[in-house]
Amino acid sequence: MATPPLLTIEEVDAKLDSWADEPDRFSGRIKRWARRLNREARSLELSAPGDWRDARPEIPGVATIEDQLRAEIDSIRIMDRDEEARHARRLELARMRLDLALEQHGLEEAEVDGRICYDPQTFRDVEAEACELPLDLCERWKELHALRTELVERNLYLVLINVERYAHLGVPRLDLVQEGSASLFRAVDGFDWRRGLLFRTYAVHWLNQAFRSHLYNHGQTVRIPVYLQKAMRHVKAAIARLGDPNASAARIAEVSGLGVHIVESALAASRSTLSMDASGGDDDGPGLVEALGYEDPEGLYNVSMEEVTLEEGLGEALERLSERERFVVERRYGLGAFQEQTLSEVASQMGVSLERVRQIQMRALGKLRTPTLRKAIDPFL
Repeated sequence: MATPPLLTIEEVDAKLDSWADEPDRFSGRIKRWARRLNREARSLELSAPGDWRDARPEIPGVATIEDQLRAEIDSIRIMDRDEEARHARRLELARMRLDLALEQHGLEEAEVDGRICYDPQTFRDVEAEACELPLDLCERWKELHALRTELVERNLYLVLINVERYAHLGVPRLDLVQEGSASLFRAVDGFDWRRGLLFRTYAVHWLNQAFRSHLYNHGQTVRIPVYLQKAMRHVKAAIARLGDPNASAARIAEVSGLGVHIVESALAASRSTLSMDASGGDDDGPGLVEALGYEDPEGLYNVSMEEVTLEEGLGEALERLSERERFVVERRYGLGAFQEQTLSEVASQMGVSLERVRQIQMRALGKLRTPTLRKAIDPFL
């Protein structure tokens, strides 16, 4: 059986351009056409990556990864408004054909994604014999993926332009470039040519969101929740308007329009971090690592450092128990000079039953859980 002829890009554009003047009827028309094309098993002609690339410029000297990336992106030809609109219409057709194929075979897109391997230069299957999916479904998936990839690659220059606003904020530039490049796929999936916007206008929103999200999650050593980071910006702006770095939380809340508790949380979260390799202030002096690693001959810990020692706090708590309760607790838990003892051992010393010792123990522990007694031992729990 002869293979149906490819549907050329020119044929597709001619048909879709003739329908573009009536956007309200466009979706219905391409759905009917997509259903017919699927029945005829006609595949779309796809542009090879070399079709939208020029020769990559030579980089003098030793090139960094970023230099190579910039040279690669500079060699990609940018779409104009008409090309973007036509490409978006082709994408809509490819998406419709894939949806119909998935519906026909009773599958979800998530079941297909990741199971089709092909060479992006030739669009031929790499492991065709290993793929258990229907051939027509594989073709529809490859067509959509190829068209999405082309629109993303031809707009990668937007990533390099917009990343400059965020590259000085303490996050590796290449990490931001990677996040921005991935966000372009989300922009492609949400782009609607009917609105009359340039793709770059829509994509910049997704780029900025991706950059800010990465900064919120990775811009600080200690991760701070996104809502607090946003609040911190408002708090800093309010402090700048007040001109008083020591302004109260209530005054800042009044100027910023935030709640007092949010302002207090933002101020507490505004603590800076210090590298372990940082110097102690004197270029020739010991660094932070050496200072932290200093061992006092008397040991790192000294009882005098505590306001209340564990022995004092525990002793104060036990003094508030009755004599029988203190007797049981000291022996059951090995406090003071006593070793841990079983209920049976304590019962024999007191001359009472096991159940009675258990009751005394439970009553004593209940008293130790009261706020007054717990306050004495809380610092050590």
